[in-house]
Amino acid sequence: MPIKITNLDYKYSAGTPFEKYALKKINLTIPDGEFWGVIGHTGSGKSTLFSHLNALTRIQSGTIEIDEFRLVGNGGKKPKRKHRPDYKALRARVGMVFQYPEYQLFAETVADDVAFGAKNVGIKGDELQARVKSAIEMVGLNYAEVEKRSPFELSGGQKRRVALAGVLAMHPKILVLDEPTAGLDPRGKKEILDLITEIKATLCPTVIMISHNMDEVAAYCDKIAVMADGELRLVSTPAELFSQHDLLRELHVEMPTVTALACLLNDRGVPVSRSVLTERELLKEILRVKGVTA
Repeated sequence: MPIKITNLDYKYSAGTPFEKYALKKINLTIPDGEFWGVIGHTGSGKSTLFSHLNALTRIQSGTIEIDEFRLVGNGGKKPKRKHRPDYKALRARVGMVFQYPEYQLFAETVADDVAFGAKNVGIKGDELQARVKSAIEMVGLNYAEVEKRSPFELSGGQKRRVALAGVLAMHPKILVLDEPTAGLDPRGKKEILDLITEIKATLCPTVIMISHNMDEVAAYCDKIAVMADGELRLVSTPAELFSQHDLLRELHVEMPTVTALACLLNDRGVPVSRSVLTERELLKEILRVKGVTA
């Protein structure tokens, strides 16, 4: 069942002189099994929107439906018990990985840290141990080498993998990542994105990635949602979005690096396509222009 968001509004400091809309009438359906990118300038509402999916942010107005879960606006207040969804089950279904998740590590050992979320949703005994081992190995770490180590002794990249493993141990079907490559070098960025792609194929069918990096959303995402000033301005495929250069300027969205380079070449008389998204596509265009068969 898809994620269905209907008429979602959210205000900061509601009912005060400082009241400000963070989200305005958001209507969005995300089908099962897709990799979505969410882009927009800082303060556009990206993180606020997707923190609603597992009730970290309470709905003020509107509804969200995720499988059997239905979240209904109640002015941001805690709903009455009889109308309250099973938040633990919801948070196991929708895994959230925040920006710089390594700063949220806290346990004495890697295994304890990875086990925390799954234990909190009721997983125990052998199943808990199996999930922890599987999640640690899924993120590319050696379980025997790291299970008893302090997470604070690990490298930055390893810490981020441990934080991701803690979410995966809950076996979410939807994975939401907020700037998952922030602060990483180019090699680290690619490793994390390739890892996310593998996780999508094996454990979490639906992935939503909030990002400021246009190269990443162009290369990895099936669809892109563009946010601006608390509104959902556009939903598009990467190819459709990044070929609309006037619209990109209007929305203050940068082109992917490769697309910008193709446009520069085109402006200087090299007739390559202005809508390429990847290095491989640009190379094919250059070879085509030169009459070389790839």
